[in-house]
Amino acid sequence: MKLFTKGLLLIAVPSVVELALLGFVFDTQEETAQAARWVANSKQILYQSSALVDPLLRQAARVRTGMAVGDPSFIDRHTVWIDLGDRLQKLDALVGGTPQQVERVRKMRQAVDAYRAQAVMISQALHEGRGVASFAALETGALPRQVAVFRDELAAFGNEASRLDAERGAALARRRERQQYALIAAVLGSMLIWAATAVVFARNIGRRLEVLTDNAERLGNGRPLAAPLSGNDEIAALDTVLHETGARLAEADVQQATLKARLEARAKELAVVNEELRQETQDNEMFIYSVSHDLRSPLVNLQGFSKELQVSCDELDSIVDAAGLPEAEHRRMAHILKGDVRESLQYLRTAVTRAAAIIDALLRISRAGRLEYHWQRVSVGRVVGRVVDALEGAIGQRAASVTVRELPPVWGDPTAIEQIFSNLIGNALNYLDPARTGRIEIGALEPDPVDATDPRAVRMRTYYVRDNGLGIPAAYMSKVFRAFQRLHGDVANGDGIGLAVVRRMVERHGGRVWVESAEGAGSTFFVVLPEQPARA
Repeated sequence: MKLFTKGLLLIAVPSVVELALLGFVFDTQEETAQAARWVANSKQILYQSSALVDPLLRQAARVRTGMAVGDPSFIDRHTVWIDLGDRLQKLDALVGGTPQQVERVRKMRQAVDAYRAQAVMISQALHEGRGVASFAALETGALPRQVAVFRDELAAFGNEASRLDAERGAALARRRERQQYALIAAVLGSMLIWAATAVVFARNIGRRLEVLTDNAERLGNGRPLAAPLSGNDEIAALDTVLHETGARLAEADVQQATLKARLEARAKELAVVNEELRQETQDNEMFIYSVSHDLRSPLVNLQGFSKELQVSCDELDSIVDAAGLPEAEHRRMAHILKGDVRESLQYLRTAVTRAAAIIDALLRISRAGRLEYHWQRVSVGRVVGRVVDALEGAIGQRAASVTVRELPPVWGDPTAIEQIFSNLIGNALNYLDPARTGRIEIGALEPDPVDATDPRAVRMRTYYVRDNGLGIPAAYMSKVFRAFQRLHGDVANGDGIGLAVVRRMVERHGGRVWVESAEGAGSTFFVVLPEQPARA
C-alpha cells in the first residue's frame, strides 16, 4: 500500500469516527433545543392560562353591578370579550400538540361564549327597560355557572399544564446532561482516535522511517545495512534503492581495490622503466660526452696534420719548380701536387670541420641534459626582449616585423629559458619566406585551469612563437624535434640540433613543446612551462 493511500486512511478513519461523534452531538443538541422549546411553550401556556381568569371575573362582577343598578354600560365592554377570544386562540395554538388540552380550551371557549350570550341578553333587557329578574337566578351563588365551568376547566387545564411543564423541565435537564456527556465523549473519543492514529503511525510508518534513516546512515558510514523492509510503499522502494546502492558501492570498492592494486603495480613498473630510462639516458649522455671528448683530440691532430701537409705541398711545389725537370715530368708532378693532393687535402679538412661541428652539437645536447639548473622566477618578457635585441641585425636585414605580446613570468632556469626562445625565434627568422614580408609574433595563451583535488597540480603557462614563413611539410612533422634533422637546408645554415635542445630543456622544466604548421603558410611553436614551483 502506497504512503498516499496510508495517509488517506489515517486521515479518513479518524475523520469518519469524528463525524459520527459530531452527528451524535448534533442530535443531542437538537433534542436539547427541542426540549427547551417545549419548556418555553409550557411556560407560555401557564402564563396565558393565568391571564384568562381575571378578565372574566371582572366582567362577571360588572354584569352583576349592571343588574343591581340597572345600568347596561357596566355590561357593554366588548373589548373584554375580544381580549378573551384572542387569549383563548393563542392558548389553543400553544396546546395544538396536546389533544386533551385542546378539548379543555374548546370547553372554556364554549363557557365564555355562553356567558357572553347571557351578558348580551341582560344588556339588551336593561336597554329595553325590561326586568332582569329572570336572569337573577343565573347569577346566584358566588360565580355564574358558565364562569364556574370556565374556572374548573381552566384549573384542570392549569394542573395539566403544570404537570407537562414539570415533565418537560425534567426532560430538558436529562437532555442537557446527556448533551454534556455527549460532548465529553466526543472530545475524549477524538483524543483517543488521534492518539491511536499516532500510535499506528509511529509503529508502522515511523518505525519504517527509522529503519530507512538507519540504513542511510549505515550506507554513509560504510557499514552493513539492516534487512530490507517489506511492503510496496515508497519507504520500501527507497530502502530497496539503498540496498542496491550499497551493493553497487561494495562492488565498486572491490573494483577500486583491484584497479588500485593494478595501478600500484603499473606505477612500480613505470618507476622501474623510468629509472632504467633515466639510467640509459644518463649513460647515453655520458657516452656522447665521452666519445665527443675523446674524438676531439684526434680531430685536432687531423686538423694540425692537414695544415702540415698543406705546408709540405707548398714546399714541394717550390722544389719541383726549382728542380728543372723535363716538361713531361714537371707537368706530371704539378698535376699530382696541385690536383689530386690538394683536392684530397681539401676534402679531408672539410670532413674534419664537419666532424668537429657534429661533436660540438653532441656536446651541446649532452650539456643540455647534464647542466644544473638554478630555479627562480624568470621574466619571460625581459628574456624575449634580450633575444629580439640580439637578433636586431638579422631582423633588419630580412625586413621582418616582430610583435611581442604580454608574456607572464615562469619558474625555471634563466639561461635555459633564454636559449629556448632564442632557438625558436632564430628558427622563425631563418625560415621566413623571401617572397613576402616576414611577420613573427611571440605571445602567451590563457592559463589552463588547475585541478584543485590534486595536491601536486601545478599551474602551467603556454607560450607560442608564430611566423608566416615557409612552413613544415606534413611528412616531416614527426622529425622536427629530432637531432640532425634539417629542412630547407638551402635557405639557412645550421647543424639541426636547435629544436632537439629546445625539447630537452622544456622537458627538464616539466613542460612540453609541439608545433602546428602548414607548408607555405607558416608555423607556430607552442611551449608549456610551469608558472610556479612543483608542490611536494
